[in-house]
Amino acid sequence: MRKLIRNIFIGTLLLAFAACSDDYFDVNTPSASVNVEDLGMSDLLGPVIHSTLYAQYYAETVAGNYTQYFGGYGYAAAGFSEMSGAWSEIYLYVLPNTVAIKEKAEESGAKHYRAVAEILEAINISLAADMWDNIPYSEATDGTSNPYPNFDTQEEVYTSAITLLDNAIAALNENDDSNITMGSEDLIYGGDMSKWLKAAYTIKARLQLHLLAKGVYSPSDVLSTIENGFTSIDDDFQMDFPSEQLNPWYANNVLTRNTGNYYRAPNDQIVSLLNGTIYPFESGLVEIDPRLPIMFENEGAEGDPWRGFMNGGEGESSDGEDANTFFKDGGYYTNATAPLILITYAEAMFIKAEAAFLANGGNETSVGSNSVAYEAYMEGIAASMEKLGADGTDYMTDTAVDVGESNLMLHHIMKEKYIANYFNVETYNDFRRYNFSDNVFMGLELRLEGEDEDSEYTGQWYRRAIYPDSEQNSNEDVVNANWQEPTVDVWWAQ
Repeated sequence: MRKLIRNIFIGTLLLAFAACSDDYFDVNTPSASVNVEDLGMSDLLGPVIHSTLYAQYYAETVAGNYTQYFGGYGYAAAGFSEMSGAWSEIYLYVLPNTVAIKEKAEESGAKHYRAVAEILEAINISLAADMWDNIPYSEATDGTSNPYPNFDTQEEVYTSAITLLDNAIAALNENDDSNITMGSEDLIYGGDMSKWLKAAYTIKARLQLHLLAKGVYSPSDVLSTIENGFTSIDDDFQMDFPSEQLNPWYANNVLTRNTGNYYRAPNDQIVSLLNGTIYPFESGLVEIDPRLPIMFENEGAEGDPWRGFMNGGEGESSDGEDANTFFKDGGYYTNATAPLILITYAEAMFIKAEAAFLANGGNETSVGSNSVAYEAYMEGIAASMEKLGADGTDYMTDTAVDVGESNLMLHHIMKEKYIANYFNVETYNDFRRYNFSDNVFMGLELRLEGEDEDSEYTGQWYRRAIYPDSEQNSNEDVVNANWQEPTVDVWWAQ
């Protein structure tokens, strides 16, 4: 943590003094060039948002392999990971800057600016706790006065994150008389505080859902919170890319494959959910999920079925034939200006559907629920279709999807959430909340294990990241005291 030196130079402030939001993507400016005391809140906010979305991205480059959204070089399964990219974004670039924003907001009475900083801080510390369990937080930004910070437990971090969100919600429900407003530095909502308020509620509901197994919250609590959350896809929390910049999923999967470099390709799990293999269509009107060709491309012979890569295999699909499905150049998630997405209205509806299903007495294998759960389930699907620009009319009337209230099962909800949350690290949390259950995630199987598989973890799911070398080297005693194997559940999943 010696790198976390507040009041000297903040790494992401290299993006400061931007005249418009596009400039916040200029990550090639030399660092250590601006003193934080010389910057205003508007100079700090854009870089914090940028790093927040990139922390999600870097975590997902690993977690998305664990959830079998994709594999490296088409099929390779990831081993245990430090997720060091996410750690750096959070600890070097986000937390020191949110502290600075909050201090400046307090001085100027800009309560809404402070609220947005609190929401961003809650997002980042909960992500860190989700990935590493116990983490530096309460002492993380002490700088040179405390170069060996103690770690907060995941339970303590979650308490802090919920408190930050509650404080933000209270502030955003009040008038801000400071006359300080946000503009282009707000890369998410352009200064629309009503959307930040709905985001705070939606993110809080997501965190409450994580804590159900610990008895901290009930499904009814989640339902109460999500009622104040997102109301349409216009509320989605995402960062768009300007035309002169490149979305990293596009740059690191489409462009790299085109140039013969490292790339990822869709795994069999996601493709088999979309092509009708795991959930066969029943109406005769639908052959594949209409989102499939919007997300991926089939490079097989004309008429060949869509085949994803087996996670950890050697290029084969689950039917034994060679996989043929790759990320699409121009696909929804893999076009040059595709947004990085943190949480959406579709996810909000699946949070509501799951909470209502559980509140009605449902469990992993029970059948049937109430109208609240069913309507939210169907609305989540509709929102996902709308977001991707897909015509879901026939899909949503197929009885494999429109199963009816009395036949709804948890796996129906989680299947659609899995698809709608593609490239979202939240799916890793869902897998761990339900202990990688194939009752909840139909067709899910452990990665194939080749000759290079680390025998120490053979036959086990990876359930957390390990602490990065940078932290082990600079704070060894504290890291050792908090160390757990990567196959050990984080606190809220125990």
